[in-house]
Amino acid sequence: DYWGAPVPSHGDPEGELLLVGLAPAAHGANRTGRMFTGDASADFLSASLYRTGFASQPTSLHGGDGLRLLGAYETAVVRCAPPQDKSTAEEQRTCRAFLVEEIDLLTKTRAVLAFGRVAFDNYLKAMRERTGERLQFQFAHAARHDLGPGLPALFASYHPSPRNTNTGRLTASGLDMVLNQVRWFLDDRKNV
Repeated sequence: DYWGAPVPSHGDPEGELLLVGLAPAAHGANRTGRMFTGDASADFLSASLYRTGFASQPTSLHGGDGLRLLGAYETAVVRCAPPQDKSTAEEQRTCRAFLVEEIDLLTKTRAVLAFGRVAFDNYLKAMRERTGERLQFQFAHAARHDLGPGLPALFASYHPSPRNTNTGRLTASGLDMVLNQVRWFLDDRKNV
């Protein structure tokens, strides 16, 4: 059985970390009904979230598996699985209002981690719609950008898809490094 509908976000709405992906995977979240669940991307990401203290367990198999995100919340730019796992600019524009509204509701967010260039660029577009400011930054794995006073810091990582993990473009230690950078940033902000 497949969920086969728009996939809701998942996690701790009081969390300080917002994780932004591109879209539900055709045989992952589109099947299970939970973001980053039930496929190879979910396996890779969940294990790293667990190792860095943002998840209660190292696996994300199905909606009832007991996974809790700790201080983190997962969302996506597009809410439905796109054909051939490639969303169009129109789909991204259509769903952006949901992302903007979600950003507004997540008042505790102090750091955002965008997975891949498309998620990174769309998060900046959502912030532009929200603030009216033209925010332009370059995507690079392990980059951190300060967007301005009162706005969360934006971190970037390659997407944990098999296209990146199977080729070694994104390694487990590489994703752990980015999540640890986010953790250190959040911990440092608590001491200020």
